[in-house]
Amino acid sequence: MMYNEACGERLSRLGFGCMRLPQTPEKAIDEAELQRMVDYAIAHGVNYFDTAWPYHGGHSELSIGKALAAYPRESWYLADKYPGHQIASSYNPAEIFEQQLKKCGVEYFDFYLLHNVYENSIGVYTDPKWGILDYFKEQKRLGRIRHLGFSTHARPDTLEKFLDYAGDSMEFCQIQLNYLDWTLQDAKAKYELLTRRGIPVWVMEPLRGGKLAALSEAATARLKALRPDESVASWGFRWLQNLPNVKMVLSGMSAFDQMADNVATFSGGEAQTADEAALLMELAEELKDALPCTRCRYCCDGCPMQLDIPMLIHAYNDLKFASSMTVPMQMDALPAEKLPSACLGCGACAAVCPQSIDIPKALSDLSDALAAMPSWAEMCRQREEAARKLREG
Repeated sequence: MMYNEACGERLSRLGFGCMRLPQTPEKAIDEAELQRMVDYAIAHGVNYFDTAWPYHGGHSELSIGKALAAYPRESWYLADKYPGHQIASSYNPAEIFEQQLKKCGVEYFDFYLLHNVYENSIGVYTDPKWGILDYFKEQKRLGRIRHLGFSTHARPDTLEKFLDYAGDSMEFCQIQLNYLDWTLQDAKAKYELLTRRGIPVWVMEPLRGGKLAALSEAATARLKALRPDESVASWGFRWLQNLPNVKMVLSGMSAFDQMADNVATFSGGEAQTADEAALLMELAEELKDALPCTRCRYCCDGCPMQLDIPMLIHAYNDLKFASSMTVPMQMDALPAEKLPSACLGCGACAAVCPQSIDIPKALSDLSDALAAMPSWAEMCRQREEAARKLREG
């Protein structure tokens, strides 16, 4: 197993993300299969496990805590998260933290994160009324949290704003990072910002929910021609292994064969060459099927609604690739007059677009797609209802 030194700890470079655990036909967590996967992971050197309050409707913490209890506490690292990103009428970090410790069956968390600091939650995390950051800093002082950090799906400007506020207290940051989102979600800018700030990067969605492990036949053939004995998934992981500030790669493995393949990738093999990385960038552009927005912002000057059109086109491209929680989350953070539905269809933007993009049509399509999806607020409500039912037995 490959390891990194980060936060003063020796961490396996592969971590087990517990958002997509194996399930029974009835959609419950398959605890027997999970135990088999945890046993295999630990036997092969994986020592980092990541869960969160809303995963599997509140059951992930229970199941991973039970599986890890078979091993000495000092032999593994457990990460959990505070759900301040979920829309609620009030926030009580102490109440949830105590429940999380109990659910996981531990007396402390090795790593603890403020879950998804983004445009609509940064106000929650920085509001002194809730005292969230102060509470968790105190838990760290008491030894109930060993390392404090945060995860984010925010745009780079929001990330920088939070770092200005709390960066001195944050030991690590977890971002969505893969060779597609390097440009599609501007992950390159986030990675570089965190690196400049001296904050190690944890990776979530290294394969975009599995999308980058199931490429077209043509793309797969190009990869297999160069590395016939390695999986398509391994290419995404090898790409991340070449980023020096990436200290932890979390994979949400839902089947044993995924675990075995990922362990093999992180146990050795040849580093990815510059030519191989360039090939992935080429494939990423093909995968996007994206509108060629260069963010010149010429379209913004004459928009009567003063919409942030490049940001909305960016969201359009993201959603076109695959259904994603990130887009409705970020759209929920906008006032109604800044949503794509506010577009008047006047065409002033398209008239000056150097790329000749039909911007009004793109914004109309984005608005229709969002209307067909549950809002982030509704997703939060559904998750909290599931958690409530779990607490009430």
